[in-house]
Amino acid sequence: MFNIFIHLVLLLVMPPLLLGVINKTKALFAGRKGPPVLQLYFDLIKLARKGVVISQTTTWIFVGAPVITLVGIVMAGFLVPLGPFHAPVAFTGDLILFAYLLAIGRFFTTAAALDTGSAFEGMGAAREVTFACLSEPALFFALLVLAKMSGSLVLSDLLHAPLAVGSQGAAASLVLVAIGMFILLLAENSRIPVDDPNTHLELTMIHEVMVLDHSGPLLGLILYGASIKLFVLSAVLLHILFPFQSGSVPLDWGLFIVEMLVVAVGVGVVESVMARLQMRHVPYLLVAAILFCAFGFVLLVR
Repeated sequence: MFNIFIHLVLLLVMPPLLLGVINKTKALFAGRKGPPVLQLYFDLIKLARKGVVISQTTTWIFVGAPVITLVGIVMAGFLVPLGPFHAPVAFTGDLILFAYLLAIGRFFTTAAALDTGSAFEGMGAAREVTFACLSEPALFFALLVLAKMSGSLVLSDLLHAPLAVGSQGAAASLVLVAIGMFILLLAENSRIPVDDPNTHLELTMIHEVMVLDHSGPLLGLILYGASIKLFVLSAVLLHILFPFQSGSVPLDWGLFIVEMLVVAVGVGVVESVMARLQMRHVPYLLVAAILFCAFGFVLLVR
C-alpha cells in the first residue's frame, strides 16, 4: 500500500515540476534567469480561480474534452510502473489499454478543436491526427520489443524486462527502442523539434493551436494533463535507459525522482541546441522513430 500511495502522489504532484525543470534548463542555456521551477503550479492555481469563456457555437465536447483527456492520462499512469515497483493496475493485455488511453485523449482534444468551428483549430487538429498515424506505430513496435524480451503481455512485467540479456542483438534492440521512444516522447508532448509549446503563431502550431479557445480551469486541466503525459512517457523511457534497482524502497524511490529530473534536463538540452523542424520534415523524424523501434524488433526475431 505504501508503494501505491507514493505512486499516486508522484503521478499527481510531480508532473508540473518536470516542465519547470525543462524551462529552467532552456533559460540557463539562453543566459537568462528564467521562470521559477514551480511556475506551472502557480499558473494552475491562477487558472483555477479564473472564469471560463465558452463560445455559443460549442457543445458539451468542448467542456468535457479536457476532463476526459485528463482522466484518460491519469488512468494510463496507473498502468505504468514507476521505477522497479509494480503498477497499481496490471492485467494481461493492459499495454493495449495503455496505448488507447493515450489515444482517447488525443481524440477528444481534436474533437474539441473541431467543435469550435475555427479554421485555425481545425488545421491543428488535422496536423495532430496526421502525425499520430506515425507516432502510434512507433509506440506499438517499442512495446512489441519489450514484450518479446519479457515473454509477457502485462505492462509491468514488460517494462521490468531485465537488461542483462545474453545476446548482443537484444542489447542493440534496447538501444534502438530507447532512441525511438525519446523521439516519441518529444513528439507526443509537442516539444522541439516537432512543435514549440511556447509559440503563438497559428500557422506553425500543432497542439497549442487546438486549445486557443480554452480558458480558465479548462485550460488548467489541459496544461495539467499535458504535464502528466510527459511524466508517464518519461517513466516508460526510464525503464529502458535506467532500469537500476538497489533493493531499498526509499533509495529506489529517490533514484526514480532523480532520474525523472535528469530526463527533464535532457529534454531541455535538446530544445536548447536544436531548432524546430519545418512542418514538412516532421514526418521524416516520426518515420525514423518507427524504423528504430521496428529494427529493434527485427533484431529479436531474426
